[in-house]
Amino acid sequence: MNGLFGLNGLTGFIIAVVLLLSIVAGLGTCAILTQKSVATDYYKIEQVDAIKQIDIENAQHRISAE
Repeated sequence: MNGLFGLNGLTGFIIAVVLLLSIVAGLGTCAILTQKSVATDYYKIEQVDAIKQIDIENAQHRISAE
């Protein structure tokens, strides 16, 4: 492992920390943007009386309320 990365010690540690923090920041930004777009896209339920507790056709009752 000594010659595999070539960066041992403090420099390698700093590079690893910066890389991990940039990944966390990128994924956090994607999560926030996804939450904002989904939170404002409401659904309207049609035919509430026809919905069964366990049924594969329940998705037909949900439409996007635009």
